[in-house]
Amino acid sequence: MAWSARFASLIVVVAAAGGCTSVSSNYNDDIADVSNGRLTVCHGFDCRNQTTLTFSADEQQRLGALFAKSLDAAAERQSIAEAVQIFENATTSRLGVADKPKSDLSQTGQHGQMDCIDESTNTRTFLRYLQSSGLVKHHEVQTNVTRGVLFDGRYFHATAVIRDKGGQRWAVDSWYEPAGGAPDVMRLQEWLGRGTLGRR
Repeated sequence: MAWSARFASLIVVVAAAGGCTSVSSNYNDDIADVSNGRLTVCHGFDCRNQTTLTFSADEQQRLGALFAKSLDAAAERQSIAEAVQIFENATTSRLGVADKPKSDLSQTGQHGQMDCIDESTNTRTFLRYLQSSGLVKHHEVQTNVTRGVLFDGRYFHATAVIRDKGGQRWAVDSWYEPAGGAPDVMRLQEWLGRGTLGRR
């Protein structure tokens, strides 16, 4: 088999294994503007669809109570993981559609379905909201990070990132679970080393 054919086969295999299906051509910092308390939720892949979300009083109360017990960075990361689940359930309620785990090309453009660009952008937007609201105190929200260049056996993938006061960066990746599922929160260096053939 020619090298080009092998490479094409690898792309198909990796994509079929559940890799992210787009690049961040529609991502920009304006999507992450949370100064008015209104969050923009990306969906339909590559942020092609955008829906405004404002938390209800009950949702705000639940978030506040969750972070009130976060006395150190480790506890705060656990609270962040639980808060992302609250956020995604709120998103599902507004969109009227539950996002499926991972993504594939057949879902492109579908209302409420999200690839890793939508997921990582939404998570970063939400984390900035938590930070601006004073709920996150032990971490700072960073720019999103990507991994995978195909020829290394890994499809393109993106994650939101936070950094603790000791300088350690952590991935907050909600793409692998359906809407409302627990996100992966792990050291960014560990996250960067994962994802071969689309595996978690």
